[in-house]
Amino acid sequence: MYRKNTGHSPGRWLRKGLLPCLLFALAGMAGCGADREQGGERDSAGGGSADEIPVVAATVGMIADVARQVAGEGMTVIGIIGEGVDPHLYKPTRRDVVTLRQADMVFYNGLMLEGKMGDVLARVAADKPVHAVTEQLLERDDYVLTDGANHYDPHVWMDVGGWMRAVTVVADAMAAFDPERARDYRANAATYREQLTRLDAYARESIGSIPEGRRVLVTAHDAFNYLGRAYGLEVRGIQGLSTESEAGVRDIERLVAFLVARKIPAVFVETSVSDKNVRALVEGARAGGHDLVIGGALFSDAMGKAGTYEGTYMGMIDHNVTTITRALGGTAPAGGMRGKLGHGD
Repeated sequence: MYRKNTGHSPGRWLRKGLLPCLLFALAGMAGCGADREQGGERDSAGGGSADEIPVVAATVGMIADVARQVAGEGMTVIGIIGEGVDPHLYKPTRRDVVTLRQADMVFYNGLMLEGKMGDVLARVAADKPVHAVTEQLLERDDYVLTDGANHYDPHVWMDVGGWMRAVTVVADAMAAFDPERARDYRANAATYREQLTRLDAYARESIGSIPEGRRVLVTAHDAFNYLGRAYGLEVRGIQGLSTESEAGVRDIERLVAFLVARKIPAVFVETSVSDKNVRALVEGARAGGHDLVIGGALFSDAMGKAGTYEGTYMGMIDHNVTTITRALGGTAPAGGMRGKLGHGD
């Protein structure tokens, strides 16, 4: 059975205090109701007999979308955490445990993005392939960012060029699991990487059109550092890498002073994070005589509504890049790279 969890196996996340609850859940939840207390997305029910196509479970939407692009018709992909839900705070439900147990293969981000799912992932990994899509990025010492306290920044999908490595991890895992369709998976991955290459170029060109003094991205939490590094933006988040951290009054005051001094025209809310702190920035800046506005809502830890363009990884990044560029004074078409933004499909 193929397993490659280089650098950050879910076993690292076991916490003794949760183990008894976890064992109870894994032993007894197969017949429980399919409650969804915290949201999620489902393409079909998990599990199946040996003559059915393999079922893949993915923790967050960005990974589920990669898996769908690579799998094509060869596998059924089930997403666990749906749109508008914060994976930093998400606790797996009974249905999630069943889905993960019944899946043939599981993909997760790693780097502690799904910190509250670590115990479940560790137990599931005992009898099936469980892959962190960031494993190849960790092998590059110069790629993965930290917060200065040895906490990895998990938001690697914000750099399209880097995220292509996740596509390779998924394709390799699927090919190893299902060798008969290996050629199809690798061909699908190659096609998808070509699309991502165009998206990467669009992001670079669009953000590069923002006047240099305005290339500052301020958001609710520190989710955009990879985007900033890849495309030339100075990034400031009110909260830290995880939304579990809290911003203090002094943090907001310092950021208000920065925005006023630099005359930054816009800040941004996030679809999966409270906008309270961002609105406090706007009020503080206006009290200081600077007409700061909210430039739009960005997708950070979750994609848009399922079934829409923004509900895909490409649509998510296209939306973010286009929204940032236009709000900060750069040039980008209102409909984005493909002209699909805001169309609901």
